Amino acid sequence: MNPSTLRINAERFKTNFEALSKIGATPDGGVHRPTFSQAHLQVRAWFRELAAEAGLEFNIDSAGNHSALLQCADPEAPTLLLGSHLDSVTNGGRFDGAIGVLSALEVLQTIKDAGLYLPIHLEAIDFTDEEGTLFGLMGSAAVAGKLTPQDLLGLRGGRNALLSGLSRAGLTEEGLLMAKRQSHQTLGYLEVHIEQGSRLIEAGADIGLVTSIVGTNSYRLTFLGRADHAGTTPMDARLDAGQGASAFTLAARQQVMRNYPQCVVNIGSMTLEPGAFNIVPERACLSLEFRAHDEDTLDQLERALLELAEKEAQRFNLGLDIESVGAHQPALMSQQIQDVFHRAAKSLNLKTVPLASFAGHDAQSMASICPAGMIFIPSVDGASHSPREYTEWQDCVNGASVLLHAVLSMAIG
Repeated sequence: MNPSTLRINAERFKTNFEALSKIGATPDGGVHRPTFSQAHLQVRAWFRELAAEAGLEFNIDSAGNHSALLQCADPEAPTLLLGSHLDSVTNGGRFDGAIGVLSALEVLQTIKDAGLYLPIHLEAIDFTDEEGTLFGLMGSAAVAGKLTPQDLLGLRGGRNALLSGLSRAGLTEEGLLMAKRQSHQTLGYLEVHIEQGSRLIEAGADIGLVTSIVGTNSYRLTFLGRADHAGTTPMDARLDAGQGASAFTLAARQQVMRNYPQCVVNIGSMTLEPGAFNIVPERACLSLEFRAHDEDTLDQLERALLELAEKEAQRFNLGLDIESVGAHQPALMSQQIQDVFHRAAKSLNLKTVPLASFAGHDAQSMASICPAGMIFIPSVDGASHSPREYTEWQDCVNGASVLLHAVLSMAIG
């Protein structure tokens, strides 16, 4: 058959998505599948069963990444990876990550059903902990050989959560550090993802060609004061850790908007201790995350925000503990793969537009060991990391279709 006429099975694709959306479903229409939770382990078992039903081989590597495989006759041939992740943020949406994994699986099924024999291996991969319940991009960072023993000590989710999660999944820390793949065996990595923004819809485009992925740094900052009676201690005599943390939160927003307009900063949580109505806070622990599209700016922003935290601590006569809990460098996507995606979309009469990604993705890990590329499909109202997350089904079909034709182009020209 002529590969250019090949089409995905849209009905099967939707059936699989609907079944997937029921695993970890929440009453408000979202999903709750944090890494190594019961729902996450259940969805990974479901993925394995689905691959087996499709007649595909299956593999779980030492970092817990789950892969459906369509092997070619030559065992020495390179592998083209396709995929994303099946874990979710707390009370997240149905489409984030899931569409990428199911698109990848559908491509393998379509090619197998058509009886096409490609000169490369194809692999549909579900990466472990993309969302950062424990360590953001953990599975893809392991595959890229970017995880270090030190990374496993300072974790966003905490070390105890990592150890208990690995135990539930039958994994080990040693395994995480042994999952690196060789560059010469990896032809490339392709990912379909919802945009998680509104730029595609505003541009009237069907497909976003991702040009770069933002770098992200995460810190845990703890402002240290003194516990005192909230009624009898004069206001000007207090060492109120909450005051320092709150002042930093406001000042960080102002500084980024004023001096780094292309960057973002977020204080995602703040905990006060002892945490009582009638005690001046002795400790205020907050989570700090900031993002930039190039390494120089990311480094400048890091220095500026940490200096600001020190300044606010001094202003309120507080101590300050600074702990790094994760860093991911910005990554450029392969121009060659962007061109392949563009041609595939054009062949399907779909309009494309280049877009930088302000969210982190597994493709930025993979870009360090092989050519990597991503496409975005539209997100209604730009909603994501929320049960409000929604993408029109035809846009999901468009994304999987572009992925299929990009794979065929890279495999057979």
